[in-house]
Amino acid sequence: MPDAIAFTIDTLDWEKQNGLLPAIVQDAVSLRVLMLGYVSRESLAQTLASGRVTFYSRSRQRLWTKGESSGHSLALVSLHADCDRDTVLILARPHGPTCHTGAISCFAEAPADALATLDVRIAQRKAGSGASSYTRELFEAGLSRIAQKVGEEGVETALAAVTADDAALRGEAADLVYHLLVLLRARGLGWNDVCAELARRAAA
Repeated sequence: MPDAIAFTIDTLDWEKQNGLLPAIVQDAVSLRVLMLGYVSRESLAQTLASGRVTFYSRSRQRLWTKGESSGHSLALVSLHADCDRDTVLILARPHGPTCHTGAISCFAEAPADALATLDVRIAQRKAGSGASSYTRELFEAGLSRIAQKVGEEGVETALAAVTADDAALRGEAADLVYHLLVLLRARGLGWNDVCAELARRAAA
């Protein structure tokens, strides 16, 4: 079930477009736009009830749940309406590629949050998916080694800043962030946990 629903179905403007509303689907982690579909009252109600994103197919004239044939479903995280309440934004966690071509997104060049995307990749390496990699080696080396790398990269980042070498600072900062993400994952945390803490502090 979603964390929070910003509206109820009846508050949406269903009359404007003959009972259908465009629905933009965005990856809840990377924030990449995944696809555009259409929802009806019934499909939105089914989405809320099942936690799996369901659309109304205009070509087939019926409800269809994403992944019902491919297995590549969208798990609902939250729903949001635009200012006119005639368009829906769906934040979801994709299970597999969203596009029928096998691509992550139906919008081939849709931007995504680089940190969140990297965090997902690191989590996949930790789970053991994919070929052998430096990330996997770090996890196998253990928490102490990962923490040591964060310390080393932190010092190198500070030194690059002090020497006013911007190119080195960019590179060392990237190394530091990468190793910090690995450390978080080693402790069972992720980048979203850090973002939640930052949001909490901003609201204080």
